[in-house]
Amino acid sequence: MKKLINSPATVLEESLDGFAAAHADIVTLGEERKFVRRRQLVPGKVALISGGGSGHEPLHAGFVGHGMLDAACPGQVFTSPTPDQMIAAAEAVDGGAGILFIVKNYEGDVMNFDMAAEMAGKDIMKVITDDDVAVEASTWSTGRRGVAGTLVVEKVVGAAAEQGRSLVELQALGTGVNLATRSMGVALTSCTVPAAGTPTFTLAADEMEMGVGIHGEPGRRRVALGTADEIADEMVGAIHEDFGRSGDALLLVNGFGGTPLMELYLMYHAARVRLEQRGFAVRRSLVGNYVTSLEMAGASITVTLLDDEIARLWDAPVHTAALRWGL
Repeated sequence: MKKLINSPATVLEESLDGFAAAHADIVTLGEERKFVRRRQLVPGKVALISGGGSGHEPLHAGFVGHGMLDAACPGQVFTSPTPDQMIAAAEAVDGGAGILFIVKNYEGDVMNFDMAAEMAGKDIMKVITDDDVAVEASTWSTGRRGVAGTLVVEKVVGAAAEQGRSLVELQALGTGVNLATRSMGVALTSCTVPAAGTPTFTLAADEMEMGVGIHGEPGRRRVALGTADEIADEMVGAIHEDFGRSGDALLLVNGFGGTPLMELYLMYHAARVRLEQRGFAVRRSLVGNYVTSLEMAGASITVTLLDDEIARLWDAPVHTAALRWGL
């Protein structure tokens, strides 16, 4: 295992210290590193809190700031944060208008955020993201997985929260954006969790995992390595089939951490061409490493069907470590 670390036991703590120092104008680190919070809080605004296992950076801490999250709770690598982290974050960022948890649909995340909501003694609601079309809900213990579409939910709901919308309105909006979002990924290599020291799974030089999860979970099937066009054909086809319709869309091509931008833009072109062939009109775009899986090579395609409101909120100003525009 070759990684720029000192010890698997301290990798998260040292990374969080570096992140907070590098972006000290935007965020501050909570006591005992339980959470990362927005430095400038807004009284009277609904507070947005998300989190999950580390290793997916910049999700979630990189999306803390104006126009997105108020706090993020980082768990150990690929491990859910604990309820005491969410409770501490809720105490730190509660502006008096309620708190919205945005939770990826994984058993540990859902369970721990639910426990925190029960124990915190605050007005808390939640949005569950489950945008991954790679596996049927019936084949995954808690339903579909929450993947890169989580970014879209956090951005759109975060913009609406800045406008002063109520907790109930924000939950309804987040649920609607999630329902309008579909994703699918492909892995060309595995990643290596530092504490494990060996790859999570093994792929031959001529194989890929179609429909992989962001923790290296299996997807639809392991198949022979294909061209970018062939990969885009399958992923866009699965997304379109699941939607059952087309329309104006946001297209996010997300890297898993080990794929260069040159290849991600190539995948964006392949995906956009195929979406347009299927009747989609790509009105908004984002390309880069946003919801990663350590150093895994591969990418995911996320499509969100746009209406005027979602498009306006996507365009609204944002200033975080990982997303910045309009300010």
